[in-house]
Amino acid sequence: MSKLENIRVMTRAVELGSFSAAGRSMRLSAAVVSHRIRSLEQELGCRLFNRTTRKMHLTEQGRVFYENCLEVIQALDRAEASIADRGAAPRGLLKVTAPLGFGQRVVAPLLPRFQELHPEIDVFLRLSDYLVDLFTEAVDVAVRMAVLSDSSLIVRKIAGIERVLCAAPAYLERHGMPRSVADLTKHRCLLLRYPGSKQFKWTLAKGQHQTVVPVTSRLDADVGDVLTDWALAGEGIALKPVFEVAKHLRSGALVTVLPEHRPVPVTLAILHAYQRMVPPKVRAFADLLVEEARTHIEDALAEHKPQKARARRA
Repeated sequence: MSKLENIRVMTRAVELGSFSAAGRSMRLSAAVVSHRIRSLEQELGCRLFNRTTRKMHLTEQGRVFYENCLEVIQALDRAEASIADRGAAPRGLLKVTAPLGFGQRVVAPLLPRFQELHPEIDVFLRLSDYLVDLFTEAVDVAVRMAVLSDSSLIVRKIAGIERVLCAAPAYLERHGMPRSVADLTKHRCLLLRYPGSKQFKWTLAKGQHQTVVPVTSRLDADVGDVLTDWALAGEGIALKPVFEVAKHLRSGALVTVLPEHRPVPVTLAILHAYQRMVPPKVRAFADLLVEEARTHIEDALAEHKPQKARARRA
């Protein structure tokens, strides 16, 4: 193992805050990461990290060494990146995770064409509405539709996603149309529920004012498309991305509930953990998905627009 490789491991541990996270991102065990950093410390003759069972942080010598090494590594990465696209075709295994419904409709159909363009890439696709941890699961790319929080992950935005509260006319005939945000607490709300899910509280906006509404349900699911099916069957009110239910809103199978109080938008984005040089396989996949996803959303939303009245024949 080279000194440069040990330095890369050390800088990754600083960026992600732990040896185990650095190991997961680099496909190394925590023990290997620890060994490489110890070797680097022995070669330098100083301690780089102060470590306890729960925390680690740079020593003063470690901080100075990290800041100087970072400039060198960034320059090297830029140099490698400048020739990577010219000489190396994207290759290797690409592990992708995406929300179930969006993955079935957009990501999965895209992959055969992606492999035709890049025959040296093998793809493993995992579809789930759970938020898969990229480091723990060793995932290269995650497609997320969420209110994105600050993290160590790199984000490439695809589109802002408007959402809507909707229900079937049959449900509203039985239970009445909510007239205020407070009325939602009396209704059957269909919830996307899984560990870490925040959908048991709906944040609704009217102008600049936001209201957080705690809602309850007798029907929960961990798959978003199931909520759509339940809403169509008249089982309750669902909170959905507009593009996913646009055709049902246009046909009248679903109607908008509390249109003046819109759920806060979310972001559809591609996330990956590569802080510096992005592998060609990740860049190639992201480029194709951004184009395909935006086209899909635009086409779906076009179904929600009212048809232009046909001109009457004289």
